[in-house]
Amino acid sequence: MNKDNMIRMKTKAAGISSPVKSAGAGGGSEAWEVRPGGMLVQRRSSDYTQNSIHVPYIRVKVKYGRSYHEVNINSQASFGELKKMLAEPMGLSSQDQKLIYKDKERDSKTFLDVAGVKDGSKIMLIDDELSKERGNLELIKTAKMEKASKEIAAIRSEVDKLAKQVALTELEINCGKKVVETVLLNLIELLMTQLIKLDGISAEGDMKIQRRMQVKRVQKYIETLDILKIRNSSLGSMGNERNPGPVVVTTKWETF
Repeated sequence: MNKDNMIRMKTKAAGISSPVKSAGAGGGSEAWEVRPGGMLVQRRSSDYTQNSIHVPYIRVKVKYGRSYHEVNINSQASFGELKKMLAEPMGLSSQDQKLIYKDKERDSKTFLDVAGVKDGSKIMLIDDELSKERGNLELIKTAKMEKASKEIAAIRSEVDKLAKQVALTELEINCGKKVVETVLLNLIELLMTQLIKLDGISAEGDMKIQRRMQVKRVQKYIETLDILKIRNSSLGSMGNERNPGPVVVTTKWETF
C-alpha cells in the first residue's frame, strides 16, 4: 500500500472527507494540511488573525491649568506616547509631565486601555517640578562645562605662545649667549598668571583633566626658566662660558 492510500484511510477513520480542505470548499475558516510523517493538522492563517483585530482610536481630553486639549490616540498606546503628543502643544517636554487619571499618577509605561482610559476620558496634566529642577541643573552644568572649555582653550593658546619664547631663550643660553634677566622674570610672571587663571576655573570630568594637564605644563616651563636663570647668571660670572656645567635646582610646588 502506498503512502497516499494510507493517508486516505487515516482521514476516513477521522471522519474527514479530504486531507486538504479550504474554506471555499465548505470546510470552515481553517484548512487542513498534512505534516511530514502523515499527521493531519489544521492550518492557521496569520493573515486572518491580523485582519480580524481592529485597534480603535479614542479621543481623550487633557486639562492643563485652565486650558484643555483633545488628542486622538490609539487606545492601546502608553501614557508615555501620550506625553510625547502633548509636548509641543503644551510647551512642556515629556520628561516634565505628570499625567493624572482618576486621581492617580500614571507611569509612562502603563497602557491607556489597561488603566481604563476610554473614548471621552479626561486626564489632568501637571508639571513635574523635580524633573524640571533636574533639567535646570543639567543646563547649568552644561553651561559651566562650556565656559570651562573656552577658558582652558584660551589659556592653552597663551601658553603655546609663551612656550615658544621659553624655547628660544633656552636655545640662546645653551649657545652661550647671556640674556637680560628681566626677560626670564617676565616669562615666569606671565606663566604664573596663567596658573592663577587655571586655579580659578571650576571644572569637572574631562575638563578637570584638561585643566590639570595645563597646570603641569605651565609648572614645567617655570621650572625650566628657574634653571635658565642660574645658567644665565653663570654665563656672566664666568666670561660667557658656553658650558657652565650642570646645575641642579629643586622647586617645590603646591598641590593644585
